[in-house]
Amino acid sequence: MGRLAQTDGLTEIQRDILATVRDFVDKEIIPVATELEHKDEYPTAIVEGMKQLGLFGLTIPEEYGGLGESLLTYALVVEEIARGWMSVSGIVNTHFIVAHMINAHGTQEQKDHFLPRMAAGEIRGAFSMSEPGLGSDVSAISTKGVKDGEFYVLNGQKMWLTNGGTSTLVAVLCKTDEGGSSPYKNMTTFLIEKTAGFGPNPTVPGLTVPGKIEKMGYKGVDTTELVLQDVRIPADRVLGGVPGRGFYQMMDGVEVGRVNVAARGCGVARRAFELGISYAQQRSTFGKKIAEHQAIQFKLAEMATKVEAAHQMMVMAARKKDSGERNDLEAGMAKYLASEYCKEVVEDAFRIHGGYGFSKEYEIERLYREAPMLLIGEGTAEIQKMIVGRRLLEEYKIAE
Repeated sequence: MGRLAQTDGLTEIQRDILATVRDFVDKEIIPVATELEHKDEYPTAIVEGMKQLGLFGLTIPEEYGGLGESLLTYALVVEEIARGWMSVSGIVNTHFIVAHMINAHGTQEQKDHFLPRMAAGEIRGAFSMSEPGLGSDVSAISTKGVKDGEFYVLNGQKMWLTNGGTSTLVAVLCKTDEGGSSPYKNMTTFLIEKTAGFGPNPTVPGLTVPGKIEKMGYKGVDTTELVLQDVRIPADRVLGGVPGRGFYQMMDGVEVGRVNVAARGCGVARRAFELGISYAQQRSTFGKKIAEHQAIQFKLAEMATKVEAAHQMMVMAARKKDSGERNDLEAGMAKYLASEYCKEVVEDAFRIHGGYGFSKEYEIERLYREAPMLLIGEGTAEIQKMIVGRRLLEEYKIAE
């Protein structure tokens, strides 16, 4: 393990967890990641290994069978997993967000019902806000939930569900027109239990997962649509038991999700740096290793600085959330910086590899296709800058 991306002040338990995950990544993920990614094959064996390590319950409280660890621990684990294969971190991320939302906002019955099985990896979560043509404008969602006695009837179409097919629990944001006049107060989150798989769902009439969306990168993990046609959901599956709070619940989930995306960017960038600095010491041109050329040393220096800066900002954002403070400013900064730097570090490593970077035999080719997803996942770079800008104006408001 190199000098970059170290985290001060970790407990012995945190260090042990990270050492275990790092060993798992080196032995079980990196050797097979590129082959599985090229096949777009779901990493079943890797997921089973993560279940055995208890990673699906990493942040779920001990009373529900989890490890009760902090957001910081989780982010550092995600960084290590993404260093091996970013798609694997996506499998656990959506699960973590749903577990966080249930633990933070769910009724006691919902916590008792879902969290123990989520901690064991028996239930795996996905969450759904976006819709076709919607982009980042969450207030414009059209999927609707209408109260019908002790049930809600849901109709609409959702988009970009990570784990949409393999998940067995989906948190779905719908309009319900029960919370108030503001569009942000008439949204509700529904917890829908379903069977894993594609096509019409055998246990939830009217719910369909059409199939995997073919993607440039981020393969292995399934990304899907979700179609709801007269889907009847019991009222006790409204997250928190009270309609109209869905937007704020989802934004809380996205806030921790942005720390996660920052961690993914840190992990992919670190792997790209490792590949670049290793290759530079093996490849020779003009009678010497390319690492001895000043131009390459400049690239390595810039890459390492970006890896370090992104890591430290990600750690700061996670610790802010763990302290109970508002962290949307720091999370937005971390997500923006880490994703942009990740793209730049990966491209520099790609350039160091020369023509071989374009070959599927080399790992950097996969990273080059994965990095762009981070620029748009959990809110685009432009959305992050908008959030950061607004928060800065709140913090530095001048007296009138």
